[in-house]
Amino acid sequence: MFGLIPKEEKFFILFQEMTKLLIEGATLLKELTDNFDKIELYQKKIKDIEHEGDKKTHEIIQKLNKTFITPIDREDIYDLAAALDDILDLIDASAQRMVLYKIQTITSECKSFAFIILKCCQALEKAVRKMDKKHEEVNESFVEINELENEADRVLRESLGKLFSDEKDPIRLIKWKEIYETLEKVTDKCEDAANIIETVVVKHA
Repeated sequence: MFGLIPKEEKFFILFQEMTKLLIEGATLLKELTDNFDKIELYQKKIKDIEHEGDKKTHEIIQKLNKTFITPIDREDIYDLAAALDDILDLIDASAQRMVLYKIQTITSECKSFAFIILKCCQALEKAVRKMDKKHEEVNESFVEINELENEADRVLRESLGKLFSDEKDPIRLIKWKEIYETLEKVTDKCEDAANIIETVVVKHA
């Protein structure tokens, strides 16, 4: 499908490596919510993965600057690299906020977000692996990510509704509101990355 792929496949390999890091980060985030007594340990592990993601993003940009003919549009490569990096940054930011705000007890809503984020990253990894396939073959991943993002929107609405209804401490309310919104942003960025991939696939169909 991509006529220029044989000339430079490294970008696709780098994107696949990046999405594997996303899954590692999302898995650690879910484990953090399941083992909240070890939150600082998991937060440090997530930070390590985020650093690896920064290195991988830098590698993609360096390769882009040194490559004369790219297999897909240069702006699509840059936009996808940035979107994938943003996902890891927000996973890290979510864990950091829980530590920074000295959260003592995890909520069921937070666990729901972590599960949705992991499923989103897994679907995104599948989409990246199938970037060079026909649109129908990768469309399933786009649909799944869209549905998961909609589910995250629902969880956010319900989480905030419950928070403003039940929480009497304004400081705790502010803390949890920011954590929930940061977690939801992860799924927004997953959808952004999926939209970029879909654009690439349609362009080269």
